[in-house]
Amino acid sequence: MSKRILIVDDAAFMRMMIKDILTKNGFEVVGEAQDGMQAVELYKELTPDLVTMDITMPEMDGISALKNIREVNPNAKVIMCSAMGQQAMVIDAIQAGAKDFIVKPFQADRVIEAIQKALD
Repeated sequence: MSKRILIVDDAAFMRMMIKDILTKNGFEVVGEAQDGMQAVELYKELTPDLVTMDITMPEMDGISALKNIREVNPNAKVIMCSAMGQQAMVIDAIQAGAKDFIVKPFQADRVIEAIQKALD
C-alpha cells in the first residue's frame, strides 16, 4: 500500500514540485497546506503517514506546526524543508521532533531517501 503524505509549503510551486517527485515514486499525496495552521488541521483530518513541512510560512511557521502535530500524535513523522542558510532553524526542528530535513532547491533522490528513511 502506498504511503500517504501531506505536503506543507506556502509556495504553490514548491508544493507542486514535491508532489511531482512523490507521485512519480509511488507515494500518495493526500493533502496540501499553505501554512502551519492549515497543516495542523489537515493532519488531524487526514492522519497521513508523513508530512513534508516548510519552515518559513505565514500564520504559523513550520516548527510551531511540527510541535502542534507532535502534540496530536507523538509518533508523527515530519520532514522539514528549508532553504540554504537556515541551519539554526533546522536544529530547532530536529529538537522539536522532525525526522529529517531536506534543503531547497530539492533534489528528487534526496527527497525520496529522506522519506523512505523516516518511514522505516
